[in-house]
Amino acid sequence: MLSRLELKIMPMVLVLIFALAMAALKWALPAVNLLLPLNGLLGVGLILLGVAIVLAGGWAFRQAQTTFNPRTPDAARELVVSGVYRYSRNPMYLGFLLVLIGWADLLANLASFAMLPLFVLYLNRFQIQPEERSMHALFGADFARYCQQVRRWI
Repeated sequence: MLSRLELKIMPMVLVLIFALAMAALKWALPAVNLLLPLNGLLGVGLILLGVAIVLAGGWAFRQAQTTFNPRTPDAARELVVSGVYRYSRNPMYLGFLLVLIGWADLLANLASFAMLPLFVLYLNRFQIQPEERSMHALFGADFARYCQQVRRWI
C-alpha cells in the first residue's frame, strides 16, 4: 500500500506542503515559539544557500542533457556524478531541506523544526529509494561505485 506513494508527489510540491504545515504549526502552537540568536538572518542565509544548491543540481543535469524529472528516474540517460553531485547523491533534496531549515528559523517555532525529520523520512522512503532502484537498474556497477563514494545527503 505504501509503495503507491512512491514518486507521486513532486519534491517541490512536498516542500510547499511542509512549509505551509510549518507555518500552520506556528499559528496553532504559539506557546512553543523560540527566541533564536540571529533569528531571520540565519534563516535567509540558509534559504539562499538551499536555492543555490538546488539550482546547481539542476544545472548539472542540464549540462549532462538528462532528465531531472523526479517522477521518472528511469528516463535518465546519464549518471550525473559531477558538480554538486560529487558531494551529495541528492543535492537538490539537500537544498530543499536547507530551505525548510531556513524557513523554520524564520518561523522560530519548535513545532516547525519538528517537521524537518518527517520531510527527510518521507523523501528517503518515497522519493530517494525508488530513484536509487531505478539508477541501479539503469547504471548497475557504476551507480553502486558512486553510492560507495558519495553519501546520500552529505
